[in-house]
Amino acid sequence: MYNMQPQGNTSLQTPDEKQMGMFLHLSGIAQVVIFPIGIVLPIILWQTQKDKMPALDAHGKMVTNFMISLSIYLVVSFFLMFLLIGFLLLPLVALGGIILSVMGGIKANNGEFYEYPLTIKFIK
Repeated sequence: MYNMQPQGNTSLQTPDEKQMGMFLHLSGIAQVVIFPIGIVLPIILWQTQKDKMPALDAHGKMVTNFMISLSIYLVVSFFLMFLLIGFLLLPLVALGGIILSVMGGIKANNGEFYEYPLTIKFIK
């Protein structure tokens, strides 16, 4: 497994950066609640704030990669419902998405970069 941690400034310093980072990570919960529309919210937050807060760019890329990966996992879990395993897998994937988004929000609020597990790196 490779390290997705970006090089450069990823720590959120000011209270505004920390708060926006937390919102960015927590907006990922919308992906589970209103799938697939929920992927748009983190991307909008990231794209509108990355120029004002450069450290937020790395967080936005990580959240976007996680949301795309989570979408794939949710769709695969849905189709696996036809093989019955999806009935167990779909709620676990959804719960995992919520828990990991909350963990990312907490880390961002502390000014730290959070690397989501099982994330496919689409955006570098």
